[in-house]
Amino acid sequence: MSPLVIVLMGVSGCGKSTVGGELARLLGWPFRDADSFHPPANIEKMSRSVPLTDEDRRPWLDAIAQWIDERRANRAPGIVSCSALKRIYRERIVGARSGVRLVYLRGGIELIAARLAERADHFMPAALLASQFEALQEPQADERPVIVSIELPPAEIAANIVDELACVPVSKGA
Repeated sequence: MSPLVIVLMGVSGCGKSTVGGELARLLGWPFRDADSFHPPANIEKMSRSVPLTDEDRRPWLDAIAQWIDERRANRAPGIVSCSALKRIYRERIVGARSGVRLVYLRGGIELIAARLAERADHFMPAALLASQFEALQEPQADERPVIVSIELPPAEIAANIVDELACVPVSKGA
């Protein structure tokens, strides 16, 4: 059965925004990037290469969870990205919510560091990548994640996710 909401997770630079955009294009579902949920203080902190604390993340995760709950309440599909590096974060935004599926974009630090080095005009500096990998708790089987390698082109990754989750595109006439 097709999920109602897809949560794309992984470290910075793994392709959450790019794959989210591809999924939105394929499915006709709205996509929200997790960065748009951050309060200004978090963005300012990260732009100074200061990792966020769990306390810093609380309002951000709550805002993402609220967006997911609104989508579910309106029976409206959606895609959202969120690094969701720790299990406690995923429990807060995915948890036992029916119709919500977690997709983990997995890649090695060397590949992601190379991608971050090429990225311009983003508040998340490459210097924080090591701290992200240190914090990362890969999702476990009981979280029912779809685990996708980021070594394929984004369009192929998105197509594989659509197939794996049996996602239903929004019809053009709706």
